[in-house]
Amino acid sequence: MSAQPHPGPGVGIIFPTGMLGAGFSAESVKRGIAMGADAIAVDGGSTDSGPYYLGAGTAKTDASAVEQDLRILLAAARENRIPLIVGSCGTAGTDAGVDWVAEIAVRIAAEDRLSFRMARIYSELSVATVISAIDAGRVRGLPPCGDLSPELARSCSHIVALMGHDPIVAALEAGAGVVLAGRATDTSMVAAVALMRGMPAGPAWHAAKTVECGGQCTTNPAAGGVFVRIDSEGFTVTPLAADAACTPSSVAAHMLYENADPLRLLEPTGTLDTSAATYTALDERVVRVEGSRFEPSSRPTAKLEGARLAGYETISVVGIRDPHVLANLDTWLTYFRSVLEDRIHATLELGPQHYDVALQCYGANAILGPLEYGAGPPREVGLL
Repeated sequence: MSAQPHPGPGVGIIFPTGMLGAGFSAESVKRGIAMGADAIAVDGGSTDSGPYYLGAGTAKTDASAVEQDLRILLAAARENRIPLIVGSCGTAGTDAGVDWVAEIAVRIAAEDRLSFRMARIYSELSVATVISAIDAGRVRGLPPCGDLSPELARSCSHIVALMGHDPIVAALEAGAGVVLAGRATDTSMVAAVALMRGMPAGPAWHAAKTVECGGQCTTNPAAGGVFVRIDSEGFTVTPLAADAACTPSSVAAHMLYENADPLRLLEPTGTLDTSAATYTALDERVVRVEGSRFEPSSRPTAKLEGARLAGYETISVVGIRDPHVLANLDTWLTYFRSVLEDRIHATLELGPQHYDVALQCYGANAILGPLEYGAGPPREVGLL
């Protein structure tokens, strides 16, 4: 049997899923509460799906899915009088995304008779603010991008700045029971609670990085979330699902996730250094981490994310089974492209510099390309 962590020194935090709306069970949250949770934190957004959601100011997650998750978390947080923190609301963390999640939370509160103080933290910047910062020399480009120009800033429909832990701490210290933040680093919600409670920055930021995707740091990422307890010497991470386990490898490996350096992680207020960290299995499910350090920066930063309209996209999928076409597929695709471009020019009066056409034949060497083995034409392909 696995030894279950008990309430003790430090700060215990539930991270129920990698993204609000992805789903989890109420039972898993109850397990975290029983372990002595002091807060619940969850990420509400991501850039994984590209710039569309930032540019359009809309959410990728379905409202009903967000409402289902939020209802479970609000009930657990209010029943146990612990704060709930949601970062990067509405996928991209725009002001509209924060308000969208807030509207859902208010509706749940009315329906379930919940009472709480709610803070909304906005991170969207006006174009005038960004241009002023550019003119003052306060904006620098991140490789491989060049410098941000005022013209490019003006072309963006939305620009958000990734916040760190400070605004979240301020909201909690002001008495908020529910904090809904705009665009924030994936780690900021967990780190805010730990740092506010006096935990060292090294364990706080490393623990936050470890649990930022919920069960991704376990042997069964799809099973659910995790519980982390941060103390003065390190942190302990435990899966909330009975059929998942944390191992030294699964925990250490998460420093590789979306990170250019497997040992160092840049945050708005400094850099996490895990080069001296140790990972110890306390039993078959629980891992203890110690030795993490944090190097404060002399000047805090905030990464800017912006999106502008690039055009409109049409996707068509068609199945082709004509043996004559498949026997001469390359010739047919060349002819198809020329006909398509002629139609675009005749109908829209656009030259090739104003659009892009991509043709992918799945089932016809789309995966391996020239490395594909075997001879003869395929029986069918799907043309995207």
